[in-house]
Amino acid sequence: MVTIAVDAMGGDNAPKVEVEGAIRAARSLGIRVVLVGREDVLKKELAQQNGNLGLPIEIVHASEQVTMQDSAARAVRTKRDSSIRVASRLVRDGVAQGWVSAGNTGAAMATAKMVQGMVPGVDRPALASTFPTIKGTPAVMMDVGANVDCSPQMLAQFALMGEIYARIILHTQNPRVGLLSIGEEEHKGNELTRNATPLLKSLPINFIGNVEGRDLYTGKADVVICDGFIGNVALKVSEGLIEVIKQMLRESLQATITRKIGYVLSRTAFDDFKKRVDYSEYGGALLLGVRGVCIICHGRSNANAIKNAIRVAAEFAENRINDRIENELRRWTESTKEAAIPLK
Repeated sequence: MVTIAVDAMGGDNAPKVEVEGAIRAARSLGIRVVLVGREDVLKKELAQQNGNLGLPIEIVHASEQVTMQDSAARAVRTKRDSSIRVASRLVRDGVAQGWVSAGNTGAAMATAKMVQGMVPGVDRPALASTFPTIKGTPAVMMDVGANVDCSPQMLAQFALMGEIYARIILHTQNPRVGLLSIGEEEHKGNELTRNATPLLKSLPINFIGNVEGRDLYTGKADVVICDGFIGNVALKVSEGLIEVIKQMLRESLQATITRKIGYVLSRTAFDDFKKRVDYSEYGGALLLGVRGVCIICHGRSNANAIKNAIRVAAEFAENRINDRIENELRRWTESTKEAAIPLK
């Protein structure tokens, strides 16, 4: 049975949704879950949700909690018994095969990097987020928040990892990799994108050049590369837009439907639309570049998102995806050294 640790104290609605998500995963997916946090609080929440009735759920005590207001450096330096750090340590020590957190993204990334270690050849880990496209196939955008400032070499590493992720995990043949910019022309963009372009062209990937913000959901690219500042803004704008569209559709359906059968059919279509764009169906963002499995969820994640994040973490662990990424990245790093491509 795969074991996944959950930072039960990190999300906006912790620990209620973390405990509920763990119960759903343990009950329906057969995954062993270790809830990490204050033992007294978690025992009380488990009892209230009847989650201690024969389910493979355990509690590991962590006396401290990282808040959204804590800086990543301070959290790593001073809160050595935080739920984030204890969960990461469980993966490092082999007690769990992966961990999930809806807490402070910067602290989770810094902790995973320090405690679990980095994949050889990677300067900084990146958050890879999966999102739907109109072609019906998922696409990957990275980085979506782990690194505010990036170098061209880091974008090249993101492209390599994102291509592997799309090809191995999403089963996309010959993934098309695009660089997010303000125009398709190569000369457009800022200094970072212009300097990254020659490097991306030199890599053994299907680089298709610049893509624009409007191309994120068209399926033009299977992997979209950008720095964490731009990626996070694009992600949050998308989330807000989806919420607005859902509310507008709901109001329009209620105002215009007069026949019951029409309402049922339209409601079914609306529910299908909501599921296709619901972030909770994707669980969270994978932190690529660190050893072991780490998935970081939205701070306001619900129980369904936590359950799906646990599911994805277990799938990654069972299929030893990180080992495959490490091996391919190592081979690519060696080949780029021979070709004198500066990836570091």
